[in-house]
Amino acid sequence: MTNKLTIATFLACLLAVGVSAQKKLKPWTEWSKKDSEKILNNSGWGQTQVETDTSELFFQPTAPGGVNAGQRNTEGATNQAVNVKYRVRFFSARPVRMALVRLIELEMKSPNPQASEGLKKFAEAQSPDSIIVTVTFETTDQRYGGRLLQAFNSAETSTTKNNSYLERKDGKRLFLQEYVKPGKDGFGARFIFPRTLNGQPFLTPESGEVRFHGENTGNNLFKVDRRFKVSEMIYDGALEY
Repeated sequence: MTNKLTIATFLACLLAVGVSAQKKLKPWTEWSKKDSEKILNNSGWGQTQVETDTSELFFQPTAPGGVNAGQRNTEGATNQAVNVKYRVRFFSARPVRMALVRLIELEMKSPNPQASEGLKKFAEAQSPDSIIVTVTFETTDQRYGGRLLQAFNSAETSTTKNNSYLERKDGKRLFLQEYVKPGKDGFGARFIFPRTLNGQPFLTPESGEVRFHGENTGNNLFKVDRRFKVSEMIYDGALEY
């Protein structure tokens, strides 16, 4: 009898831990800047990939007719490793757009009611037909950043579709449908995929894990690869992706 009670107590504790781990998020209109940035950069819908390029690590002396010291100062040092942060986000998931809109709202000094209503609709709109993953990047090296921006702007669907995909834990892949280069909105390059595979939703709560791989075979300058836990993509009781 004692053993049965002990086991029951242990299972109850595990259940309590599980419930607390799935703590419900407060309404997105109450998110702080920290809350929003966590959703965007370190959550089930948004992750950060850090890359270090060491090709610039060794000093290259200025040669006649080459790059002079003044140019190096404006274009980026040639004797330093370059760090890049890629921000990979499921843009079709409402929590990502909610976080983006919340950051915009927090920066608005005098919100316009009409603009606020438009932002709210954008944040809460469903994405019934597509899975959209966005990629942005951050680097302190001006020259390297310029090269990366050029790479994203010059990429086309034809140069990304064969090596850009979503992959489930079971190995099934969903290949890119369309690539959209970064726009003035600052949301990043868009990798657009169909929402279904063989007539069925590509992801379900039982999918376990989904991997995003985005690559431009045209110049090989960017290659992004992140894995997301599907169990962490639940918002307000429903799977969001």
